Amino acid sequence: MTEKQKEQKGGIRKHKGLFILAAALILLLAVYFGLRAWNRSEEKSREEADKAAEIHVTDTEADEIVSMSFDVGNGEMAFDRTDGIWHYTPDKDFPLAQSYPEDMAAALGDITADRELEDGDSLADYGLEEPVYTLSFTDADGNKTDLYFGNMTGEDYYVTVGDTGTVYTVASTVIDPFNHTLDDMAQLDEYPSIGSGNLVKETIIQNGETTVYDSANEDQEEDITAVAGGLGAVELSEAADYSVADEDLAGFGLDEASRITVEAVYTEGDEEKTLTLYIGGEDGDGNRYVMINDSRIVYLISDEICDNILNI
Repeated sequence: MTEKQKEQKGGIRKHKGLFILAAALILLLAVYFGLRAWNRSEEKSREEADKAAEIHVTDTEADEIVSMSFDVGNGEMAFDRTDGIWHYTPDKDFPLAQSYPEDMAAALGDITADRELEDGDSLADYGLEEPVYTLSFTDADGNKTDLYFGNMTGEDYYVTVGDTGTVYTVASTVIDPFNHTLDDMAQLDEYPSIGSGNLVKETIIQNGETTVYDSANEDQEEDITAVAGGLGAVELSEAADYSVADEDLAGFGLDEASRITVEAVYTEGDEEKTLTLYIGGEDGDGNRYVMINDSRIVYLISDEICDNILNI
């Protein structure tokens, strides 16, 4: 056999080996993707089976719920939704953080039970003739659902729906999304970050007189540091009124005739912005009533911080 024939034969063996390896790789990939698809199919089947086996106490899409009311120990609450926005029903102007009613609606519409009691005792035996809690919701078609929570059994509540008489055991965690005070659910205003490094100017208008502290004025360096310290210490965390009416402003010393107006010009990045702060009367506990910009929330800020803002 010539050298050329030997090379040709060796090349054929080499190519044949590559073809075998490629075929093996294709086969392995086919097995891999086949197993992967099978596992997904099995997982989907198990999920569908588990879902089918669930005992639904309620089964309403959260988007279909338009109103709800309940009392789980924090007082009676009622909410309704208009044009996709949830409101606190007794006071539509209350600054309601939307995440709370959204979570509540999702929880109300999808309550599942651990078990459904068959041939059970009377409702009174489960504490359901005089329920501990009552949660109600109405859907977009006007259908109202009442949920009654009775005694506890271990970590579950006995629950019944309307006058069906059917009793379920439902995990006590179902109540968790509703266990908030109204104060918890308030969407408070955002307050900017202000300090001596970014405060440009502060203007105070009080009793018809105007005082200006300007960072460009070298003689007012200490004043700017003092008022910036006060502005930077403000925390909007405690409110005296969440939606004050114009006629009630005087009671807080925040009507135009009584209040002190503070305008703070500050920089945020390359942009100049203005914060308007209204300082009113004292609450008798070491705080003053304060409002910002065009918000209707009356906040409580300590006398000390207000004095610093006013450079007293």
